[in-house]
Amino acid sequence: MVITRASGHYCIAIAALMLCAGTACAADDYPSKPVRLILPFGAGGSTDIVGRIFAQRFSDAFGQTVVVDNRAGAAGIIGTELGARSVPDGYTIMTYGINQAITATLYKKLPYHHVRDFTPISLYATMPNILCVTPSLPAADVSELVKFMKASPGKYKFASSGVGASPHLTMEYFMARTGLNLIHVPYKNSSQGYTDTMSGEVQAFFFNLPGPLTHVRAGRLRALAVTSAKRAPQVPDVPTIMESGFPDFEVTVWQGYAVPRGTPQPIVAKIHAAMMKALALPELEKRFFDAGVSPAPQTPAEFVKFVNAETAKWQKVVTEAKVTIE
Repeated sequence: MVITRASGHYCIAIAALMLCAGTACAADDYPSKPVRLILPFGAGGSTDIVGRIFAQRFSDAFGQTVVVDNRAGAAGIIGTELGARSVPDGYTIMTYGINQAITATLYKKLPYHHVRDFTPISLYATMPNILCVTPSLPAADVSELVKFMKASPGKYKFASSGVGASPHLTMEYFMARTGLNLIHVPYKNSSQGYTDTMSGEVQAFFFNLPGPLTHVRAGRLRALAVTSAKRAPQVPDVPTIMESGFPDFEVTVWQGYAVPRGTPQPIVAKIHAAMMKALALPELEKRFFDAGVSPAPQTPAEFVKFVNAETAKWQKVVTEAKVTIE
């Protein structure tokens, strides 16, 4: 029995060494083929716009092609589940942002756990949401908008990129603060929400700044406010919600990268190093500024703390705004 136990321990030790050697070898060779980047939203929205800007620079820093895979639907839940269920070998990376924190507080049951099933790597961008209305609406500022829409409760509509996405929850938060009663019109593709608001089919929205920015600059949409603590330098004439008479109203949208839980740590470190290299590029900073976002590098540990804090914040918003999913 003593010999058998010793032999068993010896075999286990050899197996562990072989596993470690295999992991180290895989990390040394990584990446040796194209990497899939899951974007859990459709083309034309800010996740897609900003994600593709960063993916190109990330690809250059990584030394390997990054293939963007848009998987829209259910406020990012479909794409997030796909990411969680992917092989944890570093060849699937997922855009991981504010919507993962929001849906975790909004839905009683999800097909994944937004913390336990992922290894967060880092933020790469932050941005405000922007409140826009159809140009024909007789409201030049936030106060006028609230007064106008309050006169006809339940008549006007707002667009979002899906139930539980940050544009939806930002408007729910705004309605709770102002007493507005608007009809929610969720879209699978954000760009259709912009189009319908420009035409007047829908009257208002809060969307991430990069998506509608071109339409705002062209006058096809009227911007009333941004949700950041300070004005966005890309639209310096647009006040903040707080400046418009609603203290403590601040929403910062964020995007980062995560991999499926179980991805080897040496590979996680390589992905993080490539992200930091890309975020340090002056060209990327300019592209981000033009698109309406700011670079936001973090360590993996900082990102984990940030995700936990954001989840707690949105749990409070969901509770205060009494948002429920039917």
